[in-house]
Amino acid sequence: MSDDKNYEPLYRLRHSASHILAQAVLDLYPGTKLAIGPVIDEGFYYDFDSKTAFQDEDLPKIEKRMREIVGERQAFKQWSVSKDEARKIFGDKQENYKIEIIEGIQGDTVNFVQNGPFTDLCEGGHVMNTEELKAFKLLSVAGAYWRGNEKNPMLQRIYGTAFLSQKELDGYVTQREEAQKRDHRKVGKQLGLFSFHEEGPGLPFWKPKGLILKNLLIAFMREKLAAYGYIEIETPTILRDKLWRTSGHWDNYRENMFFLERDEEVYALKPMNCPGGMLMYKEEKHSYRELPLKVAEFGKVHRYERSGVLAGLFRVRGFTQDDAHIFTTPEALQASVVETIRFTDEVYKTFDFDYHVELSTRPPKSIGTDEQWEIATTGLRNALEELKLPYKVNEADGAFYGPKIDFHLKDAIGRTLQCGTIQLDMSLPERFDLNYVGEDGRDHRVIMLHRAIFGSLERFIGILVEHYAGAFPLWLSPVQVRVMTIAERHNEYAQKLVDRLKKEGIRAESDLRTEKIGYKIREAEMMKIPYVFVVGDKEIETEQIAVRMRGRQDLGAQAVSAMIERIQQEIAQKK
Repeated sequence: MSDDKNYEPLYRLRHSASHILAQAVLDLYPGTKLAIGPVIDEGFYYDFDSKTAFQDEDLPKIEKRMREIVGERQAFKQWSVSKDEARKIFGDKQENYKIEIIEGIQGDTVNFVQNGPFTDLCEGGHVMNTEELKAFKLLSVAGAYWRGNEKNPMLQRIYGTAFLSQKELDGYVTQREEAQKRDHRKVGKQLGLFSFHEEGPGLPFWKPKGLILKNLLIAFMREKLAAYGYIEIETPTILRDKLWRTSGHWDNYRENMFFLERDEEVYALKPMNCPGGMLMYKEEKHSYRELPLKVAEFGKVHRYERSGVLAGLFRVRGFTQDDAHIFTTPEALQASVVETIRFTDEVYKTFDFDYHVELSTRPPKSIGTDEQWEIATTGLRNALEELKLPYKVNEADGAFYGPKIDFHLKDAIGRTLQCGTIQLDMSLPERFDLNYVGEDGRDHRVIMLHRAIFGSLERFIGILVEHYAGAFPLWLSPVQVRVMTIAERHNEYAQKLVDRLKKEGIRAESDLRTEKIGYKIREAEMMKIPYVFVVGDKEIETEQIAVRMRGRQDLGAQAVSAMIERIQQEIAQKK
C-alpha cells in the first residue's frame, strides 16, 4: 500500500469491512471486547476478546449479519474528541484494549469513525456507506496474542476479504481453495518430507526424502556457483558477543537472537552469516586484481520468531541460507549486479517461475553519504536497465545500509512471493574496515553486495512443494521410480531391477507387498512418484516392464534399457 493508502478504493473497502465485521460480532455476541481490525495484504481481520469460542462454523452466521448491515446503507462519519473524552467513551464500555490504544496515541485528540450505532477508534479511510461493500467473505478463525506478545491475553481473530467486484472475489476464493490443497504442511506430511515437534518449536526435522530434496537443491546451486566463479566457505554457528557488537546486531537485532553463556563469556547463535564472512575477508590483504571476489556460504542461522507467527517452513527459527557476499570495486559494481541478476534468472527459470523485480531506494533513516547512495543506487538501476528488465521502484524502502533489488516469484496458481535479493551494504565494510589495494597502491573501501537466490532453503522448499503441489520434476523427486510386483514370485526380479536403477544413478525403491496391484499404483500416485514399473510373469518372460507415468499415463510395455536412458536424459535436462 502507498503512503496515501487511506484513499485507495480497495483499502477503503476492506477497512470498512473490518468495522462492519466488528459491528456484526457485537450484535450477535454481546459483551465481546474489541481490540484491533486492520487491513492486510489479502483482506482484513478483527481481534476479539469474547466468552464465545468462535469456530469456522460460526462464520456464515456472522457474514449474514454483515450483509444485513450492508443493506442498511449506514453512512461512515469521522470526528475527533479529546483523549479524556475518548477514555470516558470506552471506559464506560469497559473496553480495556481501546483504552490501552488511546494511551499510546501521540497528541491530545483521538479520531473516531461511526457507521450506524457502531463507533470505533480509527484514522479514517472508508467508503461512503455500507452499501458499497458487495463482494466480501469471511475466511477463517485463528488465535492471536494481544499486540503479538505471548505474555498478553490470547484473542480470537476473524479473517475476511473484500474486493471491488464479485468476479475478483470468486477468483481469489478459487485460488485460496487451491492453495489449501497445496499447503506445504499437509503435502509435506503426506510425502514424508519433514516434521515439527514441540521439543523444538519452529525447528524442522528433515526426514530422509526431505533431506534428499534439500541436498539436491544445494548440489544444483553448487554447480551454478562453480560456473559463476564463486568460492565457498563455512563460518561457525556460535560466535562471541564482541562480533555482534561490531556488526551492529547487538544494538539493532538483539531481540531476534538466541544467546548462551559459558565461562563468563556471552555467545550468540548467528542470525546472519555476514559478520563471519567479514572476518574471513579481513584475514588477508586483497588487491583490486582479485575483485570481484564472490564468496558463498550455505550457513545455518537461527532467529527468534514469536510462536504466533511460526508457519511451517515459511517462518521458522532455524534455517539454511544460500548466502553470498560479493566484494567489488565501484568500477565493477554494475557488472557484478548484472551477472548476479543473470545467475538468479537462470535459477528461477529452472523451476518454471515467472517473477518481477523491485528496486528499493534510500529510506529516511540511513547511513552513508549522498555520494555513496548515488553510486550504489545508480549501479543497481543501470544493471536492470542494461538487461532491459522491467522493474518497480519502491521509493525510500531500501535497507538503512543500502539500496536493494528484490525478486518476487509468481507460483503455479498466481501467488506472488518475495524470494531472492541483491543488497548493497555500506555498513559492514565501514564497521569492519574492509579495504582493497587499488591500482594506485592505496587502500580503498570495498563495495559489498549481499545476495541470496533461494533465500532460506526451508522457505524455498515450502514454496516448491506448493508450486508443484508435491509433484516435483523428475530430477528433484526424492523417489524417481517405484518398482512393484503383482505376486510374491516376482520379488527377486523386481529387487534386481531396483539395484540396477540405483547403479545407473536413478533413485528407486521397491513395493513388494502382497496388496492388489491397483491399490499399489494408486498409492504411488498419491505419493507423486514420477514413474511406476510393474513386474509380472509377462514382464519377466519378455525382459520388459509395464510403465506408468505420473498423472495416470500408461506407457505400456517398455524395454528396461530404453526406460533407463529416457529417465537419465530427463534428469539431465531438468525438465
